[in-house]
Amino acid sequence: MQEFEFLWQEVLGQLHDTFDNEIYDELFEPLSGVVKVADNYIYVVTPSPYIQGRINRLYLTKINSIAQAIYKKNLIGFKFVLEEELKKDNPMSYSETSLENKYRTGDINATLSFNNFVVGKSNRFAFQMALKVADQPGVVANPFYIFGDVGLGKTHLMQAIGNYILDNNIESRVLYEKASDFLENYVTMVNSNKMDEFNEAYRSVDVLLIDDIQQLSDKKNTQMEFFKLFDYLTSQNKQIVITSDKPANELRNMMSRLTSRFQQGLVVDIAVPDLEHRVEILRKKHALEAPDSMGEISVEVLEFIASYFTTNIRELEGALKRVLYYCMINNIPIDVKNAEEALDPLIQTRKRTEAASENNYDKILSITAEYYSIAVHDLVGRSRKAIYTLPRHIAMFLIKTKYDLPYKTIGSFFNNRDHSTVLNAVDKIESQKRHDRELNMAIEHIIRKLNK
Repeated sequence: MQEFEFLWQEVLGQLHDTFDNEIYDELFEPLSGVVKVADNYIYVVTPSPYIQGRINRLYLTKINSIAQAIYKKNLIGFKFVLEEELKKDNPMSYSETSLENKYRTGDINATLSFNNFVVGKSNRFAFQMALKVADQPGVVANPFYIFGDVGLGKTHLMQAIGNYILDNNIESRVLYEKASDFLENYVTMVNSNKMDEFNEAYRSVDVLLIDDIQQLSDKKNTQMEFFKLFDYLTSQNKQIVITSDKPANELRNMMSRLTSRFQQGLVVDIAVPDLEHRVEILRKKHALEAPDSMGEISVEVLEFIASYFTTNIRELEGALKRVLYYCMINNIPIDVKNAEEALDPLIQTRKRTEAASENNYDKILSITAEYYSIAVHDLVGRSRKAIYTLPRHIAMFLIKTKYDLPYKTIGSFFNNRDHSTVLNAVDKIESQKRHDRELNMAIEHIIRKLNK
């Protein structure tokens, strides 16, 4: 079984290199390890039918081709299954989930605790206050609002609060949910005329953990519903914990009465960890998760990894995992030279991103805007007028082809558009170029000016 777990970790490493962080974090980060190998299939459990369906429809062929390239033995491929499907095949493999514990067995990850949260200068205050909130829910700080950049541990800290409360009071009804899921549930219930059920479900919780509240930006009706829920729960002294990528007063297109409510409790931030903190994160991650057969890892290797991956803990931990399994599969020592070899694809991607900034990707924006006689702020703005849409798509296409940046990174240049918007824009231009002479002339003109 261990051999196939190594294979799965290597496949995950290549998927991380291939896809944007947003896709990887949504679809692949929540997956289990290998739970079963049978009839030349490797079984991995998915947490929801949605993730299972997306992987099977869009990514299964890619995953199996990566596995075949690595393993090169008699292997048919991976199967991504729900826990319930495994229970049918082997009823004794998994304990039954009780209805009474449905809140815990929803989306709360029981492995995210205060004990394995690595504390440093960048997160100490947030950690200390999270402990107090967990110890006295609804009393110390309500709401408890945590903000910081992607991948710094906001979700870990939020779920640690939920797990601590459940560990100390199994009867507590703790609900963790991404804001996008709250939005989806609200729309579904409105369309099916089941708002009474919606209100009953959400108002019955003791602790509400809402992740990435910025996902409700521009969603006025959903914001209003969340406002009513917020007021109801706080009036009942039910604890609310919220995370976001920015301070409450910087949330765009969010009702002012909501943002003011967010600030009425306690607002804490989690900053980027320094080198010493990053090395400690890697050391603890290795101690907790690496198989004993991998042995020790030197401080030099940890410092090498920490020196390249500086702003995102998930990327940092993913890099460590890649080094460990790369060296294990290839039966080579875990030293700096081999770590550099293992991480080379990730490092090259990072260098391209940095090159885009250093070489001023904004030159593409300014030349494209000049060609179409529009302002740069309109080019990167939110307006959907046709006069801006085509130039915007061209600029996205050119940045992608010139720098090969992740779609999410490109989206950040355009008012934080999501990766799918950029992907669609690039695909659209690629398709139009085949038959649109005028479009090709525009692109060639912009490229000529870029190369001068």
